[in-house]
Amino acid sequence: MILRPRIAFPLVAFAMVSAFTAPPLRAAEPATASPLQGINDGLVAVFEKVAPAVVVIEVEKKADPDAAESAPSPFDFFFREPPGSRPPGDRRFRMPAPAPQSEGSGFIVRADGFIYTNNHVVDGAEKITVKLRDGRKFPAKLVGADERTDIAVIRIDSKDLPVAELGDSDAARVGQIVCAIGTPFNLDYTFTLGVISAKGRSNLQPDITYEEYIQTDASINPGNSGGPLFDIHGRVLGMNTLINGINRGLGFAIPSTMLREVGEALIRDGKIVRPWLGVRIQSLSESADLREHFAGVKAGVVVRTIEAGTPAFKSALRPADVITKVDGVPVTSARDLQKEVLRKKVGQKLELEIWRAGESKTIPVVTGQMPDDLSTLAARSGERSQPPAGDEEKEDALSAWGLQVQDLTRELMQSLEISAEGGALVSDVAAESPAAVAGLQVQDVITEVNGKPVADAAALRKAIAAADPAKGILLLVDRQGEKTYAVLKRAK
Repeated sequence: MILRPRIAFPLVAFAMVSAFTAPPLRAAEPATASPLQGINDGLVAVFEKVAPAVVVIEVEKKADPDAAESAPSPFDFFFREPPGSRPPGDRRFRMPAPAPQSEGSGFIVRADGFIYTNNHVVDGAEKITVKLRDGRKFPAKLVGADERTDIAVIRIDSKDLPVAELGDSDAARVGQIVCAIGTPFNLDYTFTLGVISAKGRSNLQPDITYEEYIQTDASINPGNSGGPLFDIHGRVLGMNTLINGINRGLGFAIPSTMLREVGEALIRDGKIVRPWLGVRIQSLSESADLREHFAGVKAGVVVRTIEAGTPAFKSALRPADVITKVDGVPVTSARDLQKEVLRKKVGQKLELEIWRAGESKTIPVVTGQMPDDLSTLAARSGERSQPPAGDEEKEDALSAWGLQVQDLTRELMQSLEISAEGGALVSDVAAESPAAVAGLQVQDVITEVNGKPVADAAALRKAIAAADPAKGILLLVDRQGEKTYAVLKRAK
């Protein structure tokens, strides 16, 4: 039996008649303006205010035929598509790295053509072209760059350009609305919205010395590098620099206070001159093991290594000292110490208050000028021969630690180019042993155990045998001129 729709035709006919006879429908006029209209107009206005000062930076780099796609990193630059951001095996979207041609962003800070961007955007560029929002293009020259903050300044030959206003990132608050403009995936002048998720983020990039990022959930992607992160008034609070993956809402921007300081110095001098002490440090709060070992001090910065020939090397400062104050100002983190030292001038004397073996001391240090290439400090002067193996019959006190040592003779000092006088030479470190976990290396010279000097291998064995392993054994080490320390602990 077939059921026929008897009602359908009258309904259709009624609809057709109504369509011709009824007056056209119009949207009802709101009695009052929508409360969202003000927000809408405000966002449009802030985009129109900032966008003219934002530029697209086209970069041509020399292609490296031997370059392969780099391994995925936890934090990837915006400038290129991060490796590993595409599904495995999806070759349609895979991009070679580094690309000889690519785009980044920047923003104009002076009407006579000075532009802030990221160092990694223009690093190694053979040709830089800047495109303005009105479509004009200009060749650009590199004024100066700072690898340690990833800030660069370029310039174009033009006048009366629109300028972005730098705001005060120190006054910015977590939760406040921020916007971004950039060139993600070659899509010029993309505008996105979010909030400040956190401030003072650090330890995100191993090759960046000075970090204090603003974290945001504003959508930013490869190509946003160097673009502005700004508030609802159009004031730039940061420069978008770093992301953690694609579409995760984890973006990071260099704060405007750092941008202003570094950028003005680059415009003025073309380079950055910084004071330094020559130490590698770690915040006491970052490690439970450190807090356990330095239980006598509540907060501070632990001196892990003192570079050879540096201002700190020439002072009475020692590895495993905990710096608690700089010229009377408390420091509780590595960033605090960096800030206080950077406030000084090269050649200026400062007083470090330190904690050492349960006692507070004050140590004067005269700052020096940070060298351009820190890697040269760690470079070895030629290949060194392997030290002969230690006397295994005398290693009973050290075998449990995976460590072998021997006396540091004058002949060994000459052949291995070791400058330390006194101590015990590490001749072998067993893989995955407590000594290896502590970071000890072959050719290290152990000079102290728990604050007491050791003259030779026998003294070292005796001191370690007498130490309480439950508390950890603090060793002072001379490593090719550097001074550092290691803590021997039993595996849990």
